[in-house]
Order: sequence, then C-alpha cells, then structure tokens
Amino acid sequence: MLALIVDDSQSMRRVLRRVLAPLGFDAYEAGNGKEALDLLSKVSKRPDLALVDWNMPEMNGLDFIRHVRRMPEFRPMWLMMCTTESEHSQVVRALAAGAHEYVIKPFTSETIHQKLAYLGLISLTSRV
Repeated sequence: MLALIVDDSQSMRRVLRRVLAPLGFDAYEAGNGKEALDLLSKVSKRPDLALVDWNMPEMNGLDFIRHVRRMPEFRPMWLMMCTTESEHSQVVRALAAGAHEYVIKPFTSETIHQKLAYLGLISLTSRV
C-alpha cells in the first residue's frame, strides 16, 4: 500500500512514516498542500491514503482535500486529517470537504491503526 504524508513538520512526517511502515505502507512525503498536488501530478502510482495536516504554508490541508476531491483520478484515495485543530467546527469542515477520518494531534500509533482498520485498509488482528 502507498500513503502520502502531507505535513510541514519533517519530524511529524517521520513519526507517521514509522507508524505506517510496519503496516506495509510505503510513503511519499510533502511539506504542504501545493507540494503534495505537484507530487500527485508526477507519480505513476496513486496513493491509497493521504494523511494531511491542516496548518501549513502555501496551501493548507483543507484546501488540499478540496482540490483532491475535484480530481476524478484521486477520488478513490482515502483522506485522513491529522492536525492540532480540535474544534468541532473544524472537524465538520474537514469531513464536509471530503476527509474520511480526523485525528487530533498528539495521537498514538494505536489511534492511527484503529482509523485505518475502520477504513478497511488494515486488519487490527494482523498488524505488527
């Protein structure tokens, strides 16, 4: 499986990569939404999943999700917002824009595992 990690924090991208790798995910990384869109236009294989931060320079995560949802070739991609934005209104906005799941930082690897299992991307009984 292939994931796209979109976060302006290199350390957070590293954390998410470490959470995903034992589950069988390879990952692309981008530092903001614009960089992620540029990357998506160049990759030969569509990611199965994108984990997206909200607050980033150039293009935030909400705008990235809105752009991706307008691109038919990426509609099958699962989108999970991983952010410090914890207000209910923000969760509602992200889900309305097309995010499938919402995780509030700080999170545990177990939280990510549970969300991926809920989406059907992994089995909790077979994870490492």
